[in-house]
Amino acid sequence: MEEREGDWIQTYTGRQFWPLSPRAEDIDVVDIAHALSNLCRFGGHCIQFYSVAQHSVLVSQACEQMASEVPGAALWGLLHDASEAYLADVPRPVKPYLAGYAELETQLQQAVAERFGLPWPIPEIVKRADSAILADEMKQLMVTPPADWDLPETVLGVVFDPMSPSEAERSFLTRFEVL
Repeated sequence: MEEREGDWIQTYTGRQFWPLSPRAEDIDVVDIAHALSNLCRFGGHCIQFYSVAQHSVLVSQACEQMASEVPGAALWGLLHDASEAYLADVPRPVKPYLAGYAELETQLQQAVAERFGLPWPIPEIVKRADSAILADEMKQLMVTPPADWDLPETVLGVVFDPMSPSEAERSFLTRFEVL
């Protein structure tokens, strides 16, 4: 067997996963849904628990509305943060300062693309939908900010009803089945 870089983590389904040497065949949507449903957005600094899984479902739905003609956009919207199931949810302002993190994230997202037959790179509409959802999240899920957030997109008007981790996991997996 080929040597893998670094050590492995055990996933929810009991798999060995090497975050530094990801392979498409090691990625499981159940692991992604479970892990993301237990990760809180904004490093846990929102008003109440709001999972990355629920965020991903909303980004997927926004992609479908904004660009139904873009191949793979809705599924990419659902899986755009899949790497965080294996690495962690790192707030945007911190990512550029973590040496090697961007490369690890890209490597993992490429494995996700291969695993689920998605085009690479991630379509630009997914990044736009993610940023627009972020604008809605900031207004509804955070306390009044001490300064303006520099957001590239305006709000979509999504209304949030934060789910429990188990509800978010089911929602994520249901959305995956639909797509």
